[in-house]
Formats: sequence, structure tokens, C-alpha cells
Amino acid sequence: MAMPPRPTYFLLPQAGWKEHVRFPKLKLGPIVAKLDTGARSAALHADEIHVSGRRVTFVIVRDGRRHSYKAPLVGVKRVKSSNGISEMRAVIRATLEVGKALFKAEITLTDRADMDVPMLLGRNILKGRFLVNPARTFLLERKTKSS
Repeated sequence: MAMPPRPTYFLLPQAGWKEHVRFPKLKLGPIVAKLDTGARSAALHADEIHVSGRRVTFVIVRDGRRHSYKAPLVGVKRVKSSNGISEMRAVIRATLEVGKALFKAEITLTDRADMDVPMLLGRNILKGRFLVNPARTFLLERKTKSS
């Protein structure tokens, strides 16, 4: 005789492996992000990344338009990508909005033009905030049916 499935209680919001991310202070988004528990940090696709002293300028192309941004430089860190190549990346601290969650996080800036999505959220950001369901996408944006 088959046992009925055990009930599951999620203490954290369930997110899909892809979700929309907004940067409210930069007036940027929504941007599609891959939630990757195998990655350690977060990365945002940017062009023309220039570090000058304690500031970084970068360009993000959205809807065919170029948007220039300036942000304080938190630091520069060496990151090894999934293909094994190591690079130095500028790090900024930004406020992110993912679903109903609003929080600050450190984001590295890099060229992700060859990737499927412009942003990656690694486990340092996901830990304690979301439970990632790898079989689903965009769970945090679903509208609830009114009864």
C-alpha cells in the first residue's frame, strides 16, 4: 500500500529558478535573473564598466536604449566563472526587490552578453530569503485569484 505524501511546510517564499529583479533606487528593472544555488555571488550584466577612484560608472542597455549609472565602488573581487576563467570585477552595493522582498546586496558587474539572462543571484543572496524550486519560473510574480 502506498503511503500518502508527507505535508511540506515552506518557511521561506518559494522562488522559481528565474525571477524578475528590480533596483528601485537606480530605477532599473524588471531584469530577469537566474537563481543559482551553485554560484556564490551575484552578477549583473553591464557594458562600459569604468572604475575611477571610489566610484564606478557602467551602462545597461534596456529596450534598445542606453542607461548610464554611477555607484560607489564597494571593492574589486576576483571571481571564477563557471567556465573556469577568473576575472576581476567591480562590486557595488544596491537595493534589490525580488517579489515582495526588499534588501541590500553586493553585486559584481561583468559582461554577461553570452549568457541566457542578464543577472545571476547566487547563494549568498538566496540564503535565508528564498527556497528555489528548479522546476518552476517566476513564482514570486504570480497573481493570486480573488475568491
